Amino acid sequence: MNIFILVFEIIGTIAFAVSGAMTGLRKNMDIFGVCILGLTTAVGGGIIRDLILGITPPATFQDPMYALIAIGVSIIIFIPVVRRLLFTNRRAYELILLITDSAGLGIFTVYGVSTAVDAGFGGNFFLTVFVAVLTGVGGGVIRDLFARDRPYIFVKHIYACAALAGAILCALLWNAASRSVSMIAGFALVVLIRLLAAKFRWSLPKAKEFAE
Repeated sequence: MNIFILVFEIIGTIAFAVSGAMTGLRKNMDIFGVCILGLTTAVGGGIIRDLILGITPPATFQDPMYALIAIGVSIIIFIPVVRRLLFTNRRAYELILLITDSAGLGIFTVYGVSTAVDAGFGGNFFLTVFVAVLTGVGGGVIRDLFARDRPYIFVKHIYACAALAGAILCALLWNAASRSVSMIAGFALVVLIRLLAAKFRWSLPKAKEFAE
């Protein structure tokens, strides 16, 4: 495996595992629940992607390294001293969650493009972008469902739209630039949109007249 891809995916796994584990802590889950949320956030999107692309068994089950990393990170997050550091300052907690979730979203979105191309679907632009977005948001949707929250992609800071923009940019650049340049550009766009949306509270129009 290309060392760039390997490092990129490990960083994304750690980032999403932190995001999932912190959600588990916020929901007062035990260590098993925290690990499950960290694990599913980190690998859930990739499993959905692989099933759509016909990659069976999904890569997560062929190489347990990423699952083990996610579980290890979740256990570290659960350690009492780490928990206290994370929850002492509410703003720091929210900032860490925003950064890790944005990084994970960006990394897994562009990795979804890479996987689709490697699987022989690079000529199908729609499929490539579709599975890339699913790779980015899928784990977060599973996390939110397990935590009994409304999925983040429907309510928070143009979340899925950021993944869509990054996937499109990465896919468009794929044949015009190198793999690493395409992935870094897509990743940077996702993170930039997420951070700007959080700072300026951008959101899509909501049907407030039907709210309870």
